Amino acid sequence: MQIQESILMAMNSIKSNKLRSVLTLLGIAVGVFSIIGVMTAMGVLQYSFETGINNAISAQTFAITKYPAVSFGPRDFGWRRRKDITYENGIELSEKLSGRAVVSIEKTARMKTITFEKNKTNPNVEVTGSTQNGFSANNWVVEDGRGFDETDLKYSKNVVLLGKNIITTIFPFSNPVGKEIKIESILYTVIGTLKEKGSFLGSNQDNFVIIPLSTALEQFGKEKGIAITVEAPNREAYDEVIEFTKLTFRGIRQVPPGEKDDFEIISNDSIVKQFNDLTFMIKIGTLGIACIALLAAGIGIMNIMLVTVTERTKEIGIRKAVGATKNNILSQFLTESVVFSQFGGLLGIISGSILGNIVSVLMSTPILYPWNTSVAILETPFFSVSPLGMNLIAILFCSLIGILFGLYPAWKAANLDPIESLRYE
Repeated sequence: MQIQESILMAMNSIKSNKLRSVLTLLGIAVGVFSIIGVMTAMGVLQYSFETGINNAISAQTFAITKYPAVSFGPRDFGWRRRKDITYENGIELSEKLSGRAVVSIEKTARMKTITFEKNKTNPNVEVTGSTQNGFSANNWVVEDGRGFDETDLKYSKNVVLLGKNIITTIFPFSNPVGKEIKIESILYTVIGTLKEKGSFLGSNQDNFVIIPLSTALEQFGKEKGIAITVEAPNREAYDEVIEFTKLTFRGIRQVPPGEKDDFEIISNDSIVKQFNDLTFMIKIGTLGIACIALLAAGIGIMNIMLVTVTERTKEIGIRKAVGATKNNILSQFLTESVVFSQFGGLLGIISGSILGNIVSVLMSTPILYPWNTSVAILETPFFSVSPLGMNLIAILFCSLIGILFGLYPAWKAANLDPIESLRYE
């Protein structure tokens, strides 16, 4: 009953001093809002990134490239000095991995325009030359028509498969299979279409076309833009295949013993780890800033509670005169302080969750509800925290702020002299 009365008195205090209360609650709300908002938004980005990577590359596939997939800070010009990965490197690796893994060689040319009659795309289409092995490695699924056959590759035929974005742009009302399109000024026959992959961090994954590797090498040259993908037979053999490939490719590239690799091994796991490391630092930085905001809010709560004690000195004297103990007064003001904190915390949780999920809506990813327990929005080496867990931590932290910064005003109120308090005007 005592706690219920204290909560009601705290709510009445908020109502009677609206402006002062709003300014105090705002401090707590902003601190919690920044934590929940950033954590939710980062969780959405993380989920979208992992989903996009898994759509882009098969789970048991890794790529060999000249440059890292993700880099932060100033670009390392040592990467530029590396030898280009060549078509010959891919052929030799394919021979040496025969029976252990499937190797696909790809040649990519970017910023091309695709034309069909009067319709054309923007000059930003990616043209990828590949073999049959590239379809499985890159999760390319033929939706209509067919993929490449040995004849297409052997005779460097001008045939092409279209990504979904190309179809909607230049074939909005007709089936493209069997039609002729132009890539720049060269005619190609459409033999198939690809299943939609969707967007990835706001980028369209379907804005590309695939042509036979031999055709791409003839049209765009084989000196640059070569990428190699290796597909392990299963996940159990994945790590072993990576190590064997690394050693084999070092030999092919004639990298001396003891020197660093002059190429990058890029897998789903490595890309996701790099991204998660980046978001983890952002989350830790946000937590630090939010803690400072909550500290300032706690000082504001202490200030408002001291003012409240002064304004209610006579009330405290009357309560003591009719039998209220020091503990009664202490618990009353501590409860009011905690209610202030919790009220601000709830506002922060609601607004932060809304902000974080705006990112989810914009990126067309599932919403992370505040009570969700199946997705981690903060990963550490020792534990992971779900949206529900983060909200509970925020509530507990708000309670702690209320207790710590409300303790002195409550102690001051509990130790007021009842006679002097009754005389107070």
